[in-house]
Amino acid sequence: MRAEWRPMTPEDLPAMTAIADLVHADFPEDAAVLAERQRLFPAGAWLLEGEGRALGYALSHPWHSLRPPPLNEPLGALPEQPGCYYIHDVALRPEARGLGAAGRLMPLLDQAAQGLPEMALVAVHGSVPFWQRHGFAVVEAPALAEKLVSYGNDARYMKKSI
Repeated sequence: MRAEWRPMTPEDLPAMTAIADLVHADFPEDAAVLAERQRLFPAGAWLLEGEGRALGYALSHPWHSLRPPPLNEPLGALPEQPGCYYIHDVALRPEARGLGAAGRLMPLLDQAAQGLPEMALVAVHGSVPFWQRHGFAVVEAPALAEKLVSYGNDARYMKKSI
């Protein structure tokens, strides 16, 4: 199956929400929260399409370093002086995994993060090894522990310098 990333549009929000509900059933986020992320920074929102349907999505935006946003809460606005480029979510339907799509997303993220000193994310669902292969390292910071609880027991804050 061939699948390619393209910029997300507001019309893609129902497909994105359906993928989020499937992939992140343990960490549900309201459609309005996901839509806000796309609206606040459309340059950081992509949809993975293959065979005429949505197979995945990615949401990312400038943010504060070492302060992952809480799940299922609106951001309100992006910071005027962000410290990092935050990867909020990369979600792929099961049939899209193993196609190299997440790896092909990395140049898009790198381009969107231009001008910021680092990228950051919260790795979930055992994805730490994937992110390590792309230059991210786990950050052990006691101040993050409380924030990470809402992301699940295996959640790890990770970052890489740009």
